[in-house]
Amino acid sequence: MIVLYFQRAENWMEDNSNSTDGVQGLTDFGEMVVKEMNRLGMMVDLSHVSVQTMKDALRVTRAPVIYSHSSAYKLCEHNRNVRDSVMQIVKENKGVIMVNFYNDYVTCSPNATLDDVADHIDYIKEKIGADYVGIGGDYDGVTRTPVGLEDVSKYPDLFAELLRRKWSEADLEKLAGKNLLRVFREVEKVRDSLISEPPNEHTISRSTWVNSTCRTSF
Repeated sequence: MIVLYFQRAENWMEDNSNSTDGVQGLTDFGEMVVKEMNRLGMMVDLSHVSVQTMKDALRVTRAPVIYSHSSAYKLCEHNRNVRDSVMQIVKENKGVIMVNFYNDYVTCSPNATLDDVADHIDYIKEKIGADYVGIGGDYDGVTRTPVGLEDVSKYPDLFAELLRRKWSEADLEKLAGKNLLRVFREVEKVRDSLISEPPNEHTISRSTWVNSTCRTSF
């Protein structure tokens, strides 16, 4: 069994200073955690991590990753979102970016609309293709939602808007879940290919976590 302690990865709040000073990305132990997740068939989810952590995880992982609820940084410069340069690596990894509906990550303001969310989905499709975008509404974790996307009953309206934007039905099926299912299958294939690899039973040195905290200061 791999034992998980603190100091595995830097989260997105480390990017708020717009400086790379002190941002480590994944620690050595964090890299081992990613590899062990691959071996076990666990998905690597890069929502909530810093840019450097994203790049490190994408470098280390042997399976596709997901962003379970992140949007496009180009349209809203919030550090919870995915930058263009990272999107290209996600495409190479064959992962999927699932667009978040939280207003603050959609328009960087308290207000957003269904059209704004469609813009993010469209943007990711235009940058890296329809095979690498999904929906990550985050309804159970946010306090504000876009007008027209107040709950899951509004999904058909979002799909109707994308149809108006010339999305094909085949691409909408990918967006609705086929892309995520593809990643699930690939993660399992990697797990199966590593069946002869023994568990990593390395434990992190107590000296690296005994005086640390598991939370970034807010």
